[in-house]
Amino acid sequence: MKIKSGLLLGAGLGTVLVLPRILNKLGLHPDFEGQEFDLEGRVLIITTSQSVLGDTSKATGVYASEMTVPYYQFVDAGLQVDIASIKGGKIPIEPSSLRYPIATPEDKRYLKDPIFKDKVANSFGIDELDFTTYDLIFMAGGWGAAYDLAQSEVLGQKITEANAKGIILGSVCHGALGFAQAKDLDGQPLVKNRKVTGVTNKQIKELRISITPKHPEEELLKLGADYQSEKSLIDVFSNLTVVDGNLVTGQNQNAGAEVAQEMMKLLLDLKK
Repeated sequence: MKIKSGLLLGAGLGTVLVLPRILNKLGLHPDFEGQEFDLEGRVLIITTSQSVLGDTSKATGVYASEMTVPYYQFVDAGLQVDIASIKGGKIPIEPSSLRYPIATPEDKRYLKDPIFKDKVANSFGIDELDFTTYDLIFMAGGWGAAYDLAQSEVLGQKITEANAKGIILGSVCHGALGFAQAKDLDGQPLVKNRKVTGVTNKQIKELRISITPKHPEEELLKLGADYQSEKSLIDVFSNLTVVDGNLVTGQNQNAGAEVAQEMMKLLLDLKK
């Protein structure tokens, strides 16, 4: 019996250690080997302030890796990164996104990083900031973003002002909802006729969280965007990054590193 128990324990431990790698190979938070940058400049990462799913008591917020992965891409490139949210103050984080087997190496790095944790605990409110003083502006997603990014007139106005200055704008997943009220120079929706992406309706249905008020695919199409996406048997394992001018958008949680890299490539070109 002791031998059998030991074998079972060993098998269980093996599964615990291997499962994150299996998910990674399937396409969840894929390894991304980008180029190294040595840049100067300022980055603003914007997140939701919504902490619960609608009228339920289920906790939600920003999806951790959609904030942490881009953050470390930017910081490791030498850029100064500020963290803001719709209301400011402590940013709620989707609890499951920081747990095994979903948590990324960047999530674990965040949990040991007092500087980053302080930025998240004391985020700027978007109304406090002049967006035109930044070189890059990135909007993270998560279920919480469905409740306050598209609904924020302040965010829409400030993204409009940043775009007018030619600032590089990016998003992943539900973060694309931050473009909803933004306008181009001609007064038309910023994303109209632009190639952009965000989380698919299919992925939302597969994850069985359809109570959220705004869905990126639907909202982008309503605005006249040229919506792009990649499909998988299960869309949580899909991945796509789209670049159109100064807009860089990622389909879902798997695109954070690539979106950040593409934004920095555009910044590098501007600084040449």
